[in-house]
Amino acid sequence: MKEHRALAYLVAVGGMLSIAAGAICARIAQGEGVESLAVAAWRLTFAALAVAPAALLFDRASLRAMTLRQLGLALLAGAFLALHFALWIRSLALTSVASSTVLVTTNPIWIALVGFLFLRERFNRTLLSGMALALAGSLAIFWSDRHTGGADSLWGNFLALAGAWCFSAYLLVGHRLRARLTLPAYVFSVYTSAAALLMLACLLSGTPLSGWSSAGWQALLLLALLPQVVGHTAYNWSLRHVSAAFVAIVTLGEPVGSSLLAWLVFGERLGGLQALGFVLLLLGIGLAALGENQRTAARALAAQ
Repeated sequence: MKEHRALAYLVAVGGMLSIAAGAICARIAQGEGVESLAVAAWRLTFAALAVAPAALLFDRASLRAMTLRQLGLALLAGAFLALHFALWIRSLALTSVASSTVLVTTNPIWIALVGFLFLRERFNRTLLSGMALALAGSLAIFWSDRHTGGADSLWGNFLALAGAWCFSAYLLVGHRLRARLTLPAYVFSVYTSAAALLMLACLLSGTPLSGWSSAGWQALLLLALLPQVVGHTAYNWSLRHVSAAFVAIVTLGEPVGSSLLAWLVFGERLGGLQALGFVLLLLGIGLAALGENQRTAARALAAQ
């Protein structure tokens, strides 16, 4: 059990490193004329196709054994995942990579709030301190972008936050579903449902799904294979062995890596107030996640 948990930690960290490149690939695709909704749709479609052989050739028994409840949860998880990418990738076209990625990784805050609002759990001091720091960091980022990027940046920041809400819901639903489903069956069912929903959204909205340069297609393919297939599949595998809160903590490394890549590739630099907000928000998320883990440990001891 300890070996599985240690491996899950390593896999989750490897997933984070792969996902850090996602914002860069999405930005490159957008620069080639691919609309944000199409970026999200092709990311999930290519990812579903990539994992299909493992599920259909080697794990058909698990797919056939899925209950109606599991199929419903897979569809729900796919819907939250589709919304997450649709909102977040759109935010990348409106605000900086640093602001977008740090705001979209505020999952521990929202997961803790779910526990407080729906499970009547109390906040400890660590969690409260983390939430206060995260709020201060978010306000600093919003205030900085208000002066540097205007209304578009503010809207992009809000979309990134909404993407974090959706990803938090995806983690919570996925954690419950993954506990009783093999990884290939889980990943294939969730990615396929998310891809189908996004493709349908493109068709209904008239969003073009082709007609781009080879560089655009290459960016889309890389976006699907590296961050999605490798990165998110690593997260999904880890969910069976560690908590959703821990996976949310690991995502803290994503904005750091993405911001460094954005600086190298696009020349994006953090302003003074934005950098302060970036640091405060990361510290706040880390403290909130630590507080969430402390609550989980306390509940486990009380149950013994």
